[in-house]
Amino acid sequence: MTWREIVVKTSAYLASKSVPDPQTAAELLAARLLGCGRGTLGGALAREASERYMEAMRRGMARLVKGEPLQYVLGEWDFRTLTLKCDRRALIPRPETEELVTRVLKWLARTRTGDPRLVLDVGTGTGAIALSIAKETGADVSVLATDVSEDALSLARENARLCGLEGRVRFVAMDGLDDFDEPGVVDALVSNPPYIESAVCDTLDPRVRDFEPRLALDGGPDGLAFYDRYLADALNVLKPGGAVFFEIGEGQGDALRRMMSDYGFADVAVEKDYAGHDRYASATLP
Repeated sequence: MTWREIVVKTSAYLASKSVPDPQTAAELLAARLLGCGRGTLGGALAREASERYMEAMRRGMARLVKGEPLQYVLGEWDFRTLTLKCDRRALIPRPETEELVTRVLKWLARTRTGDPRLVLDVGTGTGAIALSIAKETGADVSVLATDVSEDALSLARENARLCGLEGRVRFVAMDGLDDFDEPGVVDALVSNPPYIESAVCDTLDPRVRDFEPRLALDGGPDGLAFYDRYLADALNVLKPGGAVFFEIGEGQGDALRRMMSDYGFADVAVEKDYAGHDRYASATLP
């Protein structure tokens, strides 16, 4: 059987089992096994596939049918300019978070002085935010990434090695910023914290609810617990003129505006994602 036939049959089978975007899933599974990108898969589709590869495709299909996210089945996912290892130790990096990084990078470029600067990524997960900032900035920017989960930190460190950025980001186990004892040294604090209401977590798509870590999803009864906590910490760790950048839930814009203002932050802004939902909140410390 050729790879073209395998992809066609795989896509049809996944569609019959209601797997999302079955054609993409089939092509990405094939590309992963063939060691090529999806964009260059066409040149390999006429080749015959051995039984060993066909069995590997069947295993991948079975995992998708059981509801496992495609990113975990593939074991990797692209984020901005990086290809990151992905597994159940951390939340899957999403396109919305790529735009959060863009906002931090624009602020860093706009406020560049030539002096060394420190970016703090709280709840780093796969390391996607921290590693992207490290790769896309110069030597004047250092990055510190924290997470309460030792499993997530082990994955982030693996990604730093795989991306050739091991020396550019320092990873530290920390519950929020409880153990951060360096006041007034951070230029920018960025976080994609858990922001889903606890009661809503149990109603999520099973592909999220049953596979991605609850620790990275559950933001407390109103979904705002971590913002309140991190804003209080930011008052201590940020330099004057420093900034905070958050990814937020689509209905949380007004609450974040009030919270940031109540803590005394200036230049409070809530911006929308490409779908038109409130998704990013930022502010500066006077």
